[in-house]
Amino acid sequence: MKTITLFLALTGLNLAAFADVENFDFKDPKGVNNVVFRTDAPLESINGTATGISGSVSYDAASPGSLKGKIIVDAATLHVPNAMMQGHLQGANWLEVAKNPEITFETTSVDNVKTDGNMTTADVTGNFTLHGVSKQITIPGVKITFLKDKLKDRFPNLQGDLLVIRAAFTIKRSDFNINKGQFEDKVSDEIQLNLSIAGQAVH
Repeated sequence: MKTITLFLALTGLNLAAFADVENFDFKDPKGVNNVVFRTDAPLESINGTATGISGSVSYDAASPGSLKGKIIVDAATLHVPNAMMQGHLQGANWLEVAKNPEITFETTSVDNVKTDGNMTTADVTGNFTLHGVSKQITIPGVKITFLKDKLKDRFPNLQGDLLVIRAAFTIKRSDFNINKGQFEDKVSDEIQLNLSIAGQAVH
């Protein structure tokens, strides 16, 4: 009897530990989620966006450091205003989008967590995959905002929570075998990225 009681107590504790964990879907029906990217070379500054974002993140508002998930960008949605540049960007000499259709970031750890109200900032480390190459990077100062019962403010016919993530970081194209050391007068090695996404709770 004592064994059964202990088992039930432990089971209850385990269920309680996971009770507040929510899964958030980042495939945005409104198409508002986006990544802005910029290269600033001596001859040219190029700005673009990507909107084909999906992925899933698990989050516990009571334990923000336990955040885990994967964000996926459809490489074919990368867009720059100049049509010729866009053709080059997605083509065989640069990102090879046909062969590498996804750009992904999957978390491995969350550190330096600071929470004030419904907003948390943290340094998020994970595996970033671009052009078929995976590299571990740390994104500093990621802003994570948990919005209880705010899904209806974006979609009036839906009920639930929202998770908003904002991040700004820099990568080097040379780290991902993208024309290392070439064309740097027009396309800088450093690429600045700004991520602005919101995910809705999945029940």
